[in-house]
Amino acid sequence: MKILVIEDNKSVCSMIEMFFAKEGIEGVFVNDGLEGYNCFKTGTWDGLIIDWMLPGMDGVSICRKIREEKFTVPIIMLTAKDSESDQVLGLEMGADDYVTKPFSPLTLMARIKAVTRRVQTQMPQEQDNFLKTDHFKVNKITREVFVDGTPITNLTPKEFDLLFYMVEHPKQVFSREQLLERVWGYQFYGDERTVDVHIKRLRKKVETTSQPFFHTVWGVGYKFDDTIKADEV
Repeated sequence: MKILVIEDNKSVCSMIEMFFAKEGIEGVFVNDGLEGYNCFKTGTWDGLIIDWMLPGMDGVSICRKIREEKFTVPIIMLTAKDSESDQVLGLEMGADDYVTKPFSPLTLMARIKAVTRRVQTQMPQEQDNFLKTDHFKVNKITREVFVDGTPITNLTPKEFDLLFYMVEHPKQVFSREQLLERVWGYQFYGDERTVDVHIKRLRKKVETTSQPFFHTVWGVGYKFDDTIKADEV
């Protein structure tokens, strides 16, 4: 793996670099936000770790620009901000995950492996890469989504992963814990609002007032069902 780390705290960079060496990860470290963004544009990366507060350009702006330009590289945000609104903002700008400072290097390594796993693993059999329902056509290889023939082009990588998994299992009810384990690849230690944020974003991007797709099952979690009309809910 080759990972770009944009972080202005040199002690944090040294700690991450040490653990990268143990894991056989090639790391490139940049201490300025704007320089880091330009470095990203000139290279090929398996993942990004971006600090929230940076000189030159803040981490949220970097993340937003990367997603606006349709790059699907996995992104982990490092943040000293631990309020729910700050974490939600990072996810809404396209981050796949966030780690709050101070953090355990082992936790960071686990999350890096989880968000980059979709890049490293072999593709499943061809027929498993394509899904079609009453309203959806989804291509896992090209990561294209069509709803009633209209392309949905503004999904973040993790939004696509969540959508594909739920469309792949129609009408099946999943708890937030199950979705965290099966889509993100590991447990978030009880931090379930990540799922709520991503479901909210998917609803905003693909649903209409007359046709919901992602349904809340109170006291349990969520399910995908595009056969139910809004007046039947």
